[in-house]
Amino acid sequence: MSKTYRDRSRRKRFAGRSDEFRCRHCRVFVGALPSGGRHRNHCPSCLYSRHVDGRVPGDRASDCGGSMRPAGSFTRRNGEHAIVHRCMDCGFERYNRIAADDDFVAVLKLPIVEPRGHRKEAQSDEWDMTA
Repeated sequence: MSKTYRDRSRRKRFAGRSDEFRCRHCRVFVGALPSGGRHRNHCPSCLYSRHVDGRVPGDRASDCGGSMRPAGSFTRRNGEHAIVHRCMDCGFERYNRIAADDDFVAVLKLPIVEPRGHRKEAQSDEWDMTA
């Protein structure tokens, strides 16, 4: 079976899946997203997640299944806030958008981190005004 065919069938399998669950960490019942994305990937109360997705959000392809703690947050260039989740079992790290019903105070209490791969502005790249 070609990879393209497998990926297409996997997407169909999870397309109609409900994203309702009970949070492993705080035990709150979490309903479907009101807005702000297609896949619910963390608890809006405690911000914990579960390592169920593989490389593609919503694919539910991970075999780990460990709890993912909110390790930090950052603001993207477009002003959107994101949470950094780190798996407590395997160490996998993922960035997730915040949802409309997330506890924004809890998001703001997370340590500010710089996203991996983010280019820092070099301080030595100042304009040479003598030329």
